[in-house]
Amino acid sequence: MNAKIESQPEPHNKFIIYLISSVAAIGGFLFGFDSGVINGTVSALQETFGSDSVGSGFNVSSMLLGCAAGAFIAGNLADKFGRRSIMFATALLFMLSAWGSGISSSSAEFVVYRVIGGLAVGAASVLCPAYISEIAPAQIRGKLASLQQVAIVLGLFFSFFSNYLIANSAGGAKSTFAFGFEAWQWMFWIELIPAGLFLISLFFIPESPRYLVAAGKINKAKSVLAKLSHADDSQEKLEEIESTLAAGHKPSMADLFDKIKGRIHPVLWIGIGLSIFQQLVGINVIFYYGSVLWQAAGFTESKALLINVIGGAVNVGSTLVATFYVDKWGRKPLLIAGSTIMAIFLGVMAFIFNSADVAANGDLVLGNTEGTIALIAANLFLVGFGISWGPVMWIMLGEMFPNKFRGAALAVTGFTQWVANFTVTMTFPILLANIGLSGAYSLYSIFSFISIIFVWKWVSETKGMTLEEM
Repeated sequence: MNAKIESQPEPHNKFIIYLISSVAAIGGFLFGFDSGVINGTVSALQETFGSDSVGSGFNVSSMLLGCAAGAFIAGNLADKFGRRSIMFATALLFMLSAWGSGISSSSAEFVVYRVIGGLAVGAASVLCPAYISEIAPAQIRGKLASLQQVAIVLGLFFSFFSNYLIANSAGGAKSTFAFGFEAWQWMFWIELIPAGLFLISLFFIPESPRYLVAAGKINKAKSVLAKLSHADDSQEKLEEIESTLAAGHKPSMADLFDKIKGRIHPVLWIGIGLSIFQQLVGINVIFYYGSVLWQAAGFTESKALLINVIGGAVNVGSTLVATFYVDKWGRKPLLIAGSTIMAIFLGVMAFIFNSADVAANGDLVLGNTEGTIALIAANLFLVGFGISWGPVMWIMLGEMFPNKFRGAALAVTGFTQWVANFTVTMTFPILLANIGLSGAYSLYSIFSFISIIFVWKWVSETKGMTLEEM
């Protein structure tokens, strides 16, 4: 039966669909940019606001509280007001956060604007891929869904690159850059450009036809479907959507509990485990604290920011590899391979940092050989993450849950992922102050090894299976 379906592809307007999906993916770019821009500003913020290690950690991680809330509520708001409407609100929140973060004069003010940005990031992490999946035909949905992850890592790369250019031009993140404002302020304000582009572009894309049908706007839905495929097929597709909505089960949190067996569905625990382990390997320590990390390892600020750019490029390249080969190689093998690579090279970094000399100011002193090995190990760690847990976790969360509680499960796992992100990000400065880089990276290496056991024992392969089969 599956072969027959695949042999009769739906007619569709590829150019329009790719164009619309690219606009939605700008939300993913902003997700990545807003997450990574803090990287080059940590030291400057600490000096500007007089923060200690705990305060510095909260300045960085505060956005993630907003992310958790944004991811949790975005789905319900989109069901009430439409995907496109909430994406408009998300674009405005990105702009408000970027501007406000740059004008902040205290930690408290900065945290407020970062939480606002977090709401936007959390909402974008849910809404943009959901919108893409609802306008994309089945034959190219997987490829288009992966566009979101590519956009995220591109956003991270460009945030690192712009931070490097600004700080290098100004002479440091705390130095004056342009019009009397300091470089770290401009690092945040640069985000106004892609956020403004996202806002303007949203005027030119349609609302999701699935939402329009659910809202009773049948004629508008038919018009959108005619643009996405062919006018002759729009009525048939409209009836198919109506039939699905009529027969489908509206997700609710109560569905996560198996009333017959008296327990939470085991697949939800597996999804929660995937969400947590993606963060426990310490990936966002590099994304958020890369500049601080490499300066603590003895590199200058300029070289530390350049290392971030290199890492961002490596992350983009490895994510593209996963995008092209995940359907060929499978989800489970990639996760196990990625965890193995990460465990090894986190261990190498921990060993290098542990054996390094310590300067009078407490910073590590790495020789040329040790510094080179640490840099190579860090980038191989990024390769391991990029080909596995970066994109594959999101792919699996989108396909592993049954139809009747997929929405509720995604809300819980998305919320869990951002809470885990917050926890790891908040605790890194504390770990750095108490057990040093070597201790912190040893801990992340151990979690990477445990994730191998978790995937091997509890995660099932989903390659080549339909959602109904799963």
